[in-house]
Amino acid sequence: MTTATPELLTVSDVMARLKVGRSKVYDLIRSHRLASIKIDGARRIPADAVRDFIQNQLAEAA
Repeated sequence: MTTATPELLTVSDVMARLKVGRSKVYDLIRSHRLASIKIDGARRIPADAVRDFIQNQLAEAA
């Protein structure tokens, strides 16, 4: 039985997906609105966390 490894995105990937700047991505991470991990100093964001963030924003806007 194998489990799928989550897709990890770079800050630049998230910037492109959300159409926001680098500072905004780090603000979202710092405020715990966007989950992330560090791998040897490199920040990585699970693609699922980006999808969850978008869904939460849509739910708040409704």
